[in-house]
Amino acid sequence: MTRRSPSAVVQAQLDAYNAKDLDALMSTYALEAAQFALHGDLLARGHAQIRPRYEQRFLEPDLHARLLSRTVLGNFVTDLEIVTRNFPQGQGTVEMLCVYEVVDGRIVRASFATGETRI
Repeated sequence: MTRRSPSAVVQAQLDAYNAKDLDALMSTYALEAAQFALHGDLLARGHAQIRPRYEQRFLEPDLHARLLSRTVLGNFVTDLEIVTRNFPQGQGTVEMLCVYEVVDGRIVRASFATGETRI
């Protein structure tokens, strides 16, 4: 079996996110993967904590991430995205910087920085 490149793994994750395909999205993450606020707190560790985060997010009818740029350095992939979301105040967008570390064809660590929100 051919192992996917780090860029292909992250693209598969983004495609699954936009399709709201929870099983496909989780297949891009290692079983004990961790998600963090960039340079900060642990958000979730392992499928048992990551899966419910996406289940909740996928309830938003307008959820969609648009990739603005991608940089790959070895097994690190950094995406800059504009994410359309449904906020309590209404539909809006938020800038996201997402940094992924991919090992053995799976995301092992993801860190997220949230930029400006526009309603």
